[in-house]
Amino acid sequence: MGMDNVLECGNPNSNRGYWDFVWDNSTFDKMETKHVKVIAHTDELVEISFTKNWDFRADHGKTVPLNIDKRFIVRRGVPGVYMYGIFERQEDFPDAQMYQLRIVFKLKEDKFRFMAISDTRQGVMPRGEDRDNTRSQTLAFKEAVLMTNPSNPQFRGEVDDKYQYSCENKDNKLHGWISDDEAVGFWIITPSNEFRTGGPHKQDLTSHVGPIALSMFVSTHYTGIDIDVTYKKGEAWRKAFGPVLIFLNSASSDDDCRKTLWNDAKRQLSEEIESWPYNFTRSEDLPHAGDRGEVCGQLLVRDRCVDEELMQAQSAFVGLAVPGNVGSWQTEGKGYQFWTETDNTGRFNIKNVRPGEYNLYAWVHGFIGDYKLDLSITIQPGNKVNLGTLIYDPPRNGPTLWEIGIPDRTAAEFFIPEPDPTFVNPLCLDAADKFRQYGLWDRYSDFYRHGDVVYTVGVSNYSRDWFFAHVLRNTGNITDLSTTTWQIKYNLQDVNEKGNYTLQLALAAASYAELQIRFNNPDAIQPCFTTTRIGYDNAVARHGIHGLYRLYSINIPGNRFIRGNNTIFLTQTRSHALFDAVMYDYIRLEAPAV
Repeated sequence: MGMDNVLECGNPNSNRGYWDFVWDNSTFDKMETKHVKVIAHTDELVEISFTKNWDFRADHGKTVPLNIDKRFIVRRGVPGVYMYGIFERQEDFPDAQMYQLRIVFKLKEDKFRFMAISDTRQGVMPRGEDRDNTRSQTLAFKEAVLMTNPSNPQFRGEVDDKYQYSCENKDNKLHGWISDDEAVGFWIITPSNEFRTGGPHKQDLTSHVGPIALSMFVSTHYTGIDIDVTYKKGEAWRKAFGPVLIFLNSASSDDDCRKTLWNDAKRQLSEEIESWPYNFTRSEDLPHAGDRGEVCGQLLVRDRCVDEELMQAQSAFVGLAVPGNVGSWQTEGKGYQFWTETDNTGRFNIKNVRPGEYNLYAWVHGFIGDYKLDLSITIQPGNKVNLGTLIYDPPRNGPTLWEIGIPDRTAAEFFIPEPDPTFVNPLCLDAADKFRQYGLWDRYSDFYRHGDVVYTVGVSNYSRDWFFAHVLRNTGNITDLSTTTWQIKYNLQDVNEKGNYTLQLALAAASYAELQIRFNNPDAIQPCFTTTRIGYDNAVARHGIHGLYRLYSINIPGNRFIRGNNTIFLTQTRSHALFDAVMYDYIRLEAPAV
C-alpha cells in the first residue's frame, strides 16, 4: 500500500475514527476509556482491551451509564482489524435512553472518492466540502442537499443524502471506499447480524459522503422510538456487539482496480461468513461454535381460502429473538436475534445460536401477519432442537372479495414515479433502488394536483394506479399542507347484511400519521375505523420503501355495504409536517365466513 494512514489526518485524533453512543437528550458520548490490557499476544494474533467502569460520583450526567470494554484484534495474514465491544449495565445504574451505537471512520478526503455499497450502488462521490452551504442548497431536511457549485462540476445538479445509501440488516454486510490513486480499499465487513436490533429488515446507514464509513450497531433509524431503547434502573444488561472486520486491500494500478478491490472485498466477506462464529476471540461473551446451539423444523401455511391443502412456506423468514408478543422482534432492541430463510419446502435450520431463552418468530411472503410459536425455546451449548412441523394460520375470516398489492411488508410493488429530473442521485438509478430518489413524495402533487387516488377494483392496476406512499398534497406553502383521501371503488353483487365483513389492512410504514376509514359516506363525522396516531419511522423522508409493519383486521357489519357500487375512503388526517404519511403493504376485503 502507498498510504501511511487511511484516516483523515487533518481532523483531530478524536474525530478520525471513534465509537460513540447517542443517549439521553441526544447527547453524544465517544466512550473514552481509562485502562488498557493485552488479552492475547501470540504468533498468530494480538487482542487488546480498552475499558472503563462507570462511576456514579464521577460520571453521572456526563457519560452514558455503561461499563465499556472495546476490543481490537490483529491476526496474521489478515490485512485489517477486528473490532467488537462488550457493554454492561448493572442493576443500580440510573435510567437511560440509548438511541444509537456505532463505529465511525472518517477517511482521507483527498484520496477516497469511490464508494461501493452493492454491485449496483457504487460510484465516484462528491467531497465533504461540496455539502457546505457555499456549494450546495439544503433541501427539505439537512441531510439532503442539491449540489450547485461542487468542486467537481460533474456533480452539479445532483442530490446527495446519506439515507439514500441505507440498506436492510440482512444485506448490510459489506460497504466501503476506494482510493483510485493508490488502488487501496477500505471496507467494513459484518459476517453476522446477531447483535443488530430490530430483525433482518430493519434499515440503517452504511457509507456516505465525507468520506465516512459506519458500522451501525444500534439506532432508531426507520423505526423511531417504537424500538426499545429504554434502560431502567434495576434492569441488569450485558451484550457483545460485533466483531466487525475493518478490511484493507490493494491492487495493481494497471488493473481495473475498482472491480478488483470490490471483488476481493466480497471474497473476504465470504471467508468471514464461512469462519463465523470466530474461534479466535478471547471473550466469554462471544461463544465459539461448540458452545452454541441449533434449531430446525418445517413451516407450513394453512389458508383454505387459498388452498385446501397445507402449503409450504417458501422463502419465509424464520428467527429466534427475545421472548415477547407476536411480531415483537421488529421493535426488540436489547437482545440477540438469529434469522434464516426457509427453502422451497418450508424447511429451516437456524445455526450458531447463543445459549439462552428465545421465542421463534416468522413471516411468510404472500401471507399477512406474523407467526409465533407458543413455546419457549432454551438453547444450551452444543444442542440441536428439532421443532418438527409447524403450521401458520394467517389472519383470515372469510373468502377474498378483492385485494390490492402483495403481502411482502413493503410498498415496492406500487407506483413509484420517476424523480424530478432536477433532483436525481445517479447511485439510485437501478430499478431496485428507484424508491431511494429524493423528492418522490412531491411527485404525488404533480400526478394528483386536483384530486386523490381513485382505485377501481377490476379496472385499476396497483403498479400503475396506487401511489407508493399516502402522503400530503404539497400546495407550495409548507404551512398549508393538504390532507388526502384515497378511494377504493368496487362492486358487490350480493350483500350479507347480517354478516360481518373484514378489511385486512397491512401497513408497510407510518410516520406521525392517523388513517381513518369510512364506508360509502366520506362526510361521516365518525370514521368506521381509525388507527389513531401511529409511527415514527420517517421512511418517506429517509427513502425507505418500508418502516415497521402493522396489520389491522377491521370488522365491518354487512349493513355498511350496498348491493352494487361501493366506495371505501382512506384519509390520512394528520398534516402537521410534510412527511406525515403511511405506506400500504396490502389491502384485502373478505366476505363473511361461510
